Amino acid sequence: MRNKVWIALLLVTNSIFAQLTETQVDELVNRSLTAFDVPGIAVAIVKDGKVVLSKGYGIRSIITKEKVDANTLFGIASNSKAFTSAALAMLVDENKISWDDKVTKYIPEFKMYNDYVTNEFTIRDLLTHRSGLGLGAGDLMIWPDGHDFTPKDIIRNIQYLKPVSAFRAKYDYDNLLYVIAGEIVAKVSGVSWNDFVSQRILKPLQMDHSAPSWNRLKDTSNVIAPHVPIDGKLKVIRRYQNNIFDAAAGIYTSANDLSKWVLMQLNKGKWNDIQFFSAKTQNEMWTPQTVIPVTTAAPYHSHFKAYGLGWFLSDVKGYKQVTHTGGLEGIVTQVIMFPELNLGIIVLTNQQSGSAFNAISNTIKDSYLGIPQSDWVKFYSDKDKLSEDSADKITDEVWETVARNQKEKIKRDFSKFSGTYKDNWFGEIVIAEKKGHLYFASKRSPQLTGEMFFYKDDQFAIRWDNRYFHADAFVFFKNDRLDFEMKAISPLTDFSYDFQDLYFVKL
Repeated sequence: MRNKVWIALLLVTNSIFAQLTETQVDELVNRSLTAFDVPGIAVAIVKDGKVVLSKGYGIRSIITKEKVDANTLFGIASNSKAFTSAALAMLVDENKISWDDKVTKYIPEFKMYNDYVTNEFTIRDLLTHRSGLGLGAGDLMIWPDGHDFTPKDIIRNIQYLKPVSAFRAKYDYDNLLYVIAGEIVAKVSGVSWNDFVSQRILKPLQMDHSAPSWNRLKDTSNVIAPHVPIDGKLKVIRRYQNNIFDAAAGIYTSANDLSKWVLMQLNKGKWNDIQFFSAKTQNEMWTPQTVIPVTTAAPYHSHFKAYGLGWFLSDVKGYKQVTHTGGLEGIVTQVIMFPELNLGIIVLTNQQSGSAFNAISNTIKDSYLGIPQSDWVKFYSDKDKLSEDSADKITDEVWETVARNQKEKIKRDFSKFSGTYKDNWFGEIVIAEKKGHLYFASKRSPQLTGEMFFYKDDQFAIRWDNRYFHADAFVFFKNDRLDFEMKAISPLTDFSYDFQDLYFVKL
């Protein structure tokens, strides 16, 4: 009798918590497309060594209307970081480097703001976001596209970025150090990061349609266009194409191809008969290196969160979760793995709403974790609205003040603000008056050009000519207008617009 009761309970439990059917995934993704205004999404699920679903939804571009399929190529952005850590892991296995080798052993000119940090900085430190630099520090050397910075510039200029915390004391996400990690791959292997990833990872994994950067794609006939909402209307934007970012965010791939990467990761570095890296080095990549604060809450009840080597790590409902996200202008992606469940989830999108991939991946993983289904689409839709309303309140106040100043014809002597200014790592910008208007123009990053509007005192607000940045900024003149600082206006500005790290001095 007792056995029959347990069997009955098991059957009921399985019927409630069974994995989603393909039809249910279809409904979930299609609902997400509409709710988050995303044109196209690709989803893949890997379970027990097999691809159980790999599928495209929606369209690649709102202009061409071509359909997304499982072979459609997306930029995976910072999900590329795990490929860089894997490349280094392969060199570790070959005894060509150690995780704790000093960076200066391979790049003697490498220099941080503090000499002690320079001398102690290791390859491991490049990968773990614990340098002491602030969130996204120096990203304006790689973002937005159209600049003329090089990896050599990053290596030379990173010394001018002031730390915001003690070395190895705090987590702050960083992109520049992954660019430098890519340079170490090149120095040690004798080939570029792009060639190493192509020859040692993509080709043997038979990721035949993929490439380490947009510029290396052999076939662009089935690729998404990036989309950004501008003034409430979705628009196709120019894709990021600069190679400087490749080791941190360059890879283009598809749901079908990326599934092979996930299968290899879940199989301890082995795919078919090829051992890409050892179980030992994989364990190192999946071991917490930098602690990230976490609040325990339902339904996942996570007790820890950390960054490993190219991966975020946490416990979710008692299971280890290995994950990363990626974002470029108009593209965001997510990869999640549960090694103990032999489960992998991939979500690729062609719009920059992270809520879309979170709603999809959370719903899928809940079905495998035995968690009662939540309406994650509604949850993230409501959350987005609150965040956007709060940010809009801040930005509206600024531009209302600007409009009021113009209506009241408050004049400033623009000649006192005009001139050439220089920041140590970003280079020169010019502030000039043209036909009664004041303009800001960067010499090295020409897309950062826009009109400056009087706000109050010696403060101005810049409205960038390129409206898909969503990154309008304040300028705060100081010391009798001989220097100035900057700050993003909206709290929702992407952290890679690190205006707060700039300090311009008049030449």
